[in-house]
Amino acid sequence: MPDQYSKLLGDISHQILQSRYRAAKLVNRELLLLYYAVGKRLSEKIAAEKWGAKVLEQLADDLQKKLPGLRGFSHRNLKNMRQFAEEYVELIGQLTTAQMEDANNQIDRIMPLAMAQFGDFKSDVFFGVSFTHHILLLNRCTAWNERQFYIQESVKNQWTVEMLDWQIKAKAYQKQDQKLSSNFARTLPETLRDTALQAFKDEYLLDFINVETDDERVVEKGIVQNIKDFILKAGKGFAFIGNQHRLLVDDEEFFVDLLFYNRHLKCLIAIELKKGKFRPAYAGQLNFYLNVLNDQERLADENPAVGIMLCSAKNDKTVEYAFQAIHNPMGVATYQLSSDLPAHLRDVLPDPEALKKLLG
Repeated sequence: MPDQYSKLLGDISHQILQSRYRAAKLVNRELLLLYYAVGKRLSEKIAAEKWGAKVLEQLADDLQKKLPGLRGFSHRNLKNMRQFAEEYVELIGQLTTAQMEDANNQIDRIMPLAMAQFGDFKSDVFFGVSFTHHILLLNRCTAWNERQFYIQESVKNQWTVEMLDWQIKAKAYQKQDQKLSSNFARTLPETLRDTALQAFKDEYLLDFINVETDDERVVEKGIVQNIKDFILKAGKGFAFIGNQHRLLVDDEEFFVDLLFYNRHLKCLIAIELKKGKFRPAYAGQLNFYLNVLNDQERLADENPAVGIMLCSAKNDKTVEYAFQAIHNPMGVATYQLSSDLPAHLRDVLPDPEALKKLLG
């Protein structure tokens, strides 16, 4: 009886969650179709009547008077709806007004036709992200291929709008083909290689650390103080164990800067921070830490520990040579602080000292 009851409980719980998920998807689709229809009507009417921009402010006020408590139809959102409709008129344009009114019956038949011009991009993916996601992408990404990438990744990884914004800042689309400099191909079993490469990025944007510093301890402190942000942006399956993790070898103490565990790789992750460019000597230090972790702390059912050296710069060929004789899985990634200016701006803006003199 207990086993049968547990199975029944599990089945019903699963059905409830699946139903809620499907309902949420339908609600989001209906909202997007509604916003498209309103935006299309506004675009056509404003163009035909040659109305000015003020009409949207008046319309937003009048809608509130007519439908008190109405949400989502502010002046700003009406502008967003117009932008959304004008951008995707070819994508959703095959939905006529009549079909829009009966969207539940028509959408599954019409959308595959409308989406055909965009290759294998499926309509349920397009309708899988919120209106706010779409508007952020319209304002930040001009190319359809880039938007398509972020829409697909948002659905796949369930990114919030905040996470999507961060991924755009981190240039995830431009860096999607960049792989971590590592020896994973030689040191990890084939079953773990792809998982490991997906778990780590080639570059990390630490935009929550708004300082300019040569001290890796400051960077470490910033990561620990914002550990939730770091884990969310690091990838899937990471759990934080601690910083300055103590290792004891022959009564001598050694400290790992940051220690994590990854559920998908089922292993400890040791991260060492270096402000400067990667140096070959760093590989030996990290390799030593991994040997100790594997010998003293690795559990019987866990995979060997993985080491990541996080530097402000690296040379891939130097990394390759430094890792040649090392049998522990290791990689080198770079990081960027929010205070680090892009190269094209460094020669344009004055440095802090020049700015002080100018203000003085």
